[in-house]
Amino acid sequence: MGQPVTELIAAVDAVDVRFPTSRELDGSDAMNPEPDYSATYVTVRTSSEQEGFGLAFTVGRGNEITVAAVRSLAPLVVGLPVAEVLADLGAFNAVWDLRGRREGKPVWRLLAELSPEELVSLVDFRYIADALTPGEALAILRAAEPGRAQRRAKLLEDGYPAYTTTPGWLGYTDDKLVRLAKEAVADGFGQIKLKVGVDPAADERRLRIARAAVGPDVRIAVDANQAWGVEQAIEWLRRLAPYDPYWIEEPTSPDDVLGHAVIRKAVAPIKVATGEHVHNLVMFKQLLQAGAVDVLQLDASRVAGVTENVAILLLATKFGVPVCPHAGGVGLCEMVQHLAMFDYVAVSGTTEDRVIEYIDHLHEHFVDPVRIRAGHYLAPTEPGLGARMRPESVARFGFPDGLEWTVAVAG
Repeated sequence: MGQPVTELIAAVDAVDVRFPTSRELDGSDAMNPEPDYSATYVTVRTSSEQEGFGLAFTVGRGNEITVAAVRSLAPLVVGLPVAEVLADLGAFNAVWDLRGRREGKPVWRLLAELSPEELVSLVDFRYIADALTPGEALAILRAAEPGRAQRRAKLLEDGYPAYTTTPGWLGYTDDKLVRLAKEAVADGFGQIKLKVGVDPAADERRLRIARAAVGPDVRIAVDANQAWGVEQAIEWLRRLAPYDPYWIEEPTSPDDVLGHAVIRKAVAPIKVATGEHVHNLVMFKQLLQAGAVDVLQLDASRVAGVTENVAILLLATKFGVPVCPHAGGVGLCEMVQHLAMFDYVAVSGTTEDRVIEYIDHLHEHFVDPVRIRAGHYLAPTEPGLGARMRPESVARFGFPDGLEWTVAVAG
């Protein structure tokens, strides 16, 4: 008999996919007034013809650079034995979707069924041990372990709380803001979010009419998308305070840890939220150590993917800071729900003051789109991380040769 054939990673494909959201100003904010929501869409193929999917989100221009980066790394991955890669995702990290598909499990469940010891083995503690030791992480996970089955059942029955940014894009008219805000409340959302940061008088007006539309009991978060300096943020938020904003998101540069701490102290009881542009767990560690955030907003395609986000969830639990993931973008809702649901089942054990962001566009391009009911994400039941796009969407919106873009240029 011949030797068994070793299954290898055969290819890593990257495609530049862009959606023309600028036409309706979907996604518009203070820093990106006319974005085209885009994705560097990656497919990992094995020699046995299995596939795993993932993506990195951008707002259009520069997406080709992210695609080029993926292609430059592909030679380091192609040819690796699949079994070895999947057995040590703490080292490799990038193929959680493939592992979920092979085991027939959604990634939230795959993670939540790992033992505390296996989860701790995923984390590189080298730069965070001064804030979270392996022993502390293990204690957090062991404390949550007895309630896993009960919380999993509740998650499958009720889903996970969500909030929606759909009404609040900066380019929308007042009438559209009011209509969508009322629709959000009718759909069961207990929190909405408005983009701010260009014109203080306009922000006051928009927040005033949004508050009138939804009433006093619905939370309204606001998001400046890094538009302000520290003192400017404090002054601007004092003008908005009479309308009871729940949190201010990205009030200043995402790299300014101490600036966030100053803002947080000055604008309380308005909460400070950030994280979608924080690029590694060391910065999250510093934000937590400095008391700079009330709400931590990790992202599914920022940092080093699922594995580093496991470490960030553990850090947040250690410091008692709720995680409300960022999900405004292509495929981010589909992917980040898995992290929040894993956190609930196996790490923090709670959904108190925790909500996942939701936007209502572009889901039709995914094979397993998010499902929302009564303002809650319903737990995914299909295998993987939810990142697989429909082939026809990839073909149509591939840049620059897809039909959506060639016809637009020709017109």
